[in-house]
Amino acid sequence: MNKATTVQPPSPLRAFWHKWRFHINVLLLLVPLGFMPKYFADAALFRGDSGLGEREVGEVQVGPWSLTLAELRNEAPRPDPAGPMKSFNAALCKECVKQVKATYLRIGKPRSLRAAGVIFFGTPYRMGAALPVPERTSPDAELWITMEGWDGSMQQASIPLSQASPATVAWLTQQGVKP
Repeated sequence: MNKATTVQPPSPLRAFWHKWRFHINVLLLLVPLGFMPKYFADAALFRGDSGLGEREVGEVQVGPWSLTLAELRNEAPRPDPAGPMKSFNAALCKECVKQVKATYLRIGKPRSLRAAGVIFFGTPYRMGAALPVPERTSPDAELWITMEGWDGSMQQASIPLSQASPATVAWLTQQGVKP
């Protein structure tokens, strides 16, 4: 007795896979390539190969010392559980490296060294700080830099927030804060 075997046609999904598998696999290889330029740009930024940040503010004189200040990203403050945060990077001048103990950043004039603001962290040649930006900050506010020396001296300087971060001022204006 001879049994007849019936061959069932392939399912529609299997037929689709056999017809398009090469194209789908090529697509899976090409999609990540579209994100590679941003990845390499970010990697160069964090290594320091492309400067301190996307937008350099320039050199700021703080008493006898100076530092180069830059926005990490030229954008509005990023949301954070602690409130909107803006990232800045800085580099001390070569003569200042052995004289400066700590560098602080704050919006508005600090009342004392205890309220000097957020401290920069990292090496003196590439320090970073995440600055909280209160939503009620006036667009004409000033960014204060406080530097503490190893000899106990304290120096302060300020620059307008509009010079340090125009994107933050635009964000504050959009929030409806009046100068």
